[in-house]
This record gives sequence, structure tokens and C-alpha cells, in this order.
Amino acid sequence: MTSFSHETVSRTQRYAGPIFTVHTDEVTMPGGGTARRDVVTNKNAVVVVALDDVGRVALIRQYRHPLGRKIWELPAGLRDVDGEDLVLAAARELAEEVDLVAARYDLLIDLHTSPGFSAETVRIFLARELSAVPSGELHERHDEEADIELVWCDLDEAVAMVLRGEITNAAAAGGLLAAARARDDGWATLRPAGTPPI
Repeated sequence: MTSFSHETVSRTQRYAGPIFTVHTDEVTMPGGGTARRDVVTNKNAVVVVALDDVGRVALIRQYRHPLGRKIWELPAGLRDVDGEDLVLAAARELAEEVDLVAARYDLLIDLHTSPGFSAETVRIFLARELSAVPSGELHERHDEEADIELVWCDLDEAVAMVLRGEITNAAAAGGLLAAARARDDGWATLRPAGTPPI
């Protein structure tokens, strides 16, 4: 079987906003023709599985307007600071969303969240050796973050919540399942936090 190289013949921008852009590409296809594909490009994201010393994970409930309700998630955020190291981005989000500092970060997994229409990548870190953000350095939360609910949950129960359909955020589900597997493997499958991104 020969490999076909898909080429972008043209690109038309449909929308440009502060978080994402949408464009339509005309792409060559193996049958000899072309097809149009709508593509969403955004700033990508980092996600944190914060695990305490008794095996509990920090889960948050946050309002998500497209769904019209709060859902269970992990601390996370956009990579919206140009050139920011990904571990520093994860540490920033952990501090901003749940007032935690981690002394240790390891890489769990990288995800393409919806490759059928989006180029988004999400890097999911495991954060351990946790402590509280000093009281004088607490972040003031706004908008959806203003009423984030933090719950500490046993990692196995969090995995059960994924399997029962109670946690549906894709990055949260992937991160929790990866963390449980890494724990069961004695953490041998963890990669260094500074591993080059996909």
C-alpha cells in the first residue's frame, strides 16, 4: 500500500476570535479530487491531575456554557501566555483554580481532543507533593472560575465516576484513567515533565 500525501490547496478564514480561529481548507484526497474540511485552531491547553499523599485527586465542578451546566473536570487552562513553559502553565492553573502548589510534576499523556475538526492538543500532568498557596498569593477568580467547587475524591472512585458517565470531560477522563494506570504500574510509565510536546 502506498502512502498518499494530503495537500492543502486553499484556505479561507471564517472566524478569528481571542481563543480560537475557524478556517476552511480544500485538501487533496486519494481518489483524485479534493474535499473541504473546516478546522478550528486554538491556543491548546494543560490539565493537572493533582494527587495528594493519600491517593485523592482534586476534582472541580465548573460551569460550561455550551452545555448549560456545571460538569466535573480537572484543574486546567489554555496555554495563553506566549512562550510559557508547559509545567509553569500547569502550575499557574493549579494555583489559580484550586489554590495548590506541587513540588513534583510528571507527564501523564498528550491528547488530540477532537482531531476530526480541531488541531487542539492537551498535555496532562500528574502533580504530587502538594501544599497550599500562601494566603497572600491567592488568585482572585472571575467569571466561570468564581464559583468553582473543589472536591477531593479517591482516585479509584474518580475512575468509577468516569465509567459511570458522571465525568464526561474528555481530558479529565483521559487524565484520571492514565493516572490510575500509572499508579498501578508503580509510576514506571510516567514521562519527564519536560518531554517535548506533540
